[in-house]
Amino acid sequence: MGENNLAEQTLNLKNLVDYQDGSIVSKEIMKKDTGTVTLFAFDRGQGLSEHTAPFDAMVCILDGTAEVIISGQSHQAREGEMIIMPANKPHALKANEQFKMMLVMIRS
Repeated sequence: MGENNLAEQTLNLKNLVDYQDGSIVSKEIMKKDTGTVTLFAFDRGQGLSEHTAPFDAMVCILDGTAEVIISGQSHQAREGEMIIMPANKPHALKANEQFKMMLVMIRS
C-alpha cells in the first residue's frame, strides 16, 4: 500500500504494520523531499543500533513500550507518548517487548 493509496482516508496507524517473529517490519507511508513518515513494528529483542542522523526525528509509540537511548541516556516511551531525537546526536532503539512506532523525520 503506497502513500497515494493512503490519501484521503481515516486509518488506524497500529493496523498498518504487523509484527513478525524475530524481525523489524517497516512501512514508509509518506516520502517527500522535506521528510518521511515511516511505521515500524519491532519484535521483542529487536532494535536499531546506535547511529546519528543529520536531521531531527520524532518517535511516536503506537503500541507497547520502547527504550530510546539518546547520547547514552535511556528513556522509556510508552503507547501514546513521543520523543524527539535531535539531529547529530547518537541514538538507538531497543524492544524489551513488542512495540510499534511512527518515525517522522524532518529535513532541514
